[in-house]
Amino acid sequence: MTIKGLKQLSKFYVGLGVLASAMALPALPAHAAGDLLVAPTRIVLDGQRGTEVILNNIGSETATYRISLELRRMTAEGRLTGVSPEDASELEQAAKDMIRYAPRRVTLPPNQPQAIRLGVRAPKNLADGEYRVHLLFRAVPKARSVTAAPEQSQGFSIALTPIYGVTIPVIIRQGKLTATAAIANARMEQGEEGQAFAFDLSRTGERSTYGEIRVVKPGVDEPLLLVRGIAVYPEIASRKVTLPVPPEVAAQLKGPLSIEYYEPRNVGGGLITKTDLVLR
Repeated sequence: MTIKGLKQLSKFYVGLGVLASAMALPALPAHAAGDLLVAPTRIVLDGQRGTEVILNNIGSETATYRISLELRRMTAEGRLTGVSPEDASELEQAAKDMIRYAPRRVTLPPNQPQAIRLGVRAPKNLADGEYRVHLLFRAVPKARSVTAAPEQSQGFSIALTPIYGVTIPVIIRQGKLTATAAIANARMEQGEEGQAFAFDLSRTGERSTYGEIRVVKPGVDEPLLLVRGIAVYPEIASRKVTLPVPPEVAAQLKGPLSIEYYEPRNVGGGLITKTDLVLR
């Protein structure tokens, strides 16, 4: 990709980031943390071809970022927890060993894009299955000068510097893999931050499922709830999905409803699974 092309793509993703912030929906293919914008937010490879991830510093100062690989597992609550090297399974370690990427550290002036090249080096006779690592982009804090405290000072101070990071999954699929999903046990729950709509999302097959959840009601044009980026990874058979419910929506989440799980639009937007229910 040419520098001109990268700059054009950078402006496009900055626009997407601003729009996503305004809509308060994770609807667009970019993640932002601090002043770093990363796109796309998820990568699926077939074990042969490579791709690129675009980083963009949307801040007002030059910043440095370190790129590394992490292993993470999904829990039954849908959270991703880190996996230490000594606890990694053969499948996880194989995934980490296959990924090649460069550069591993970049310094970006404001509004300057940078392409990170990703490739896969799959071993011969690689077993069919889905392999996953997570690519971490972490800001490197600037060095601060240390000055001597005045002699009359009897105390000390601590300065905390936040370190921002963005993580995206990188998935390698080997062979013809299939998966199905199902939705069950929908209910309303009371959490610390208010009401939530929860249900169990199960998966069977050799690969993960990924898409958006829509909670719809007959006679209402727009979904009552819509959340994108819901995955169920192969290490679990089922996970809990919890959707915060705004107060103005809570009263409508009664009676006949449908919960629909769709693929992302960029891969066809097909219906993965759907369930109808009556919530009381």
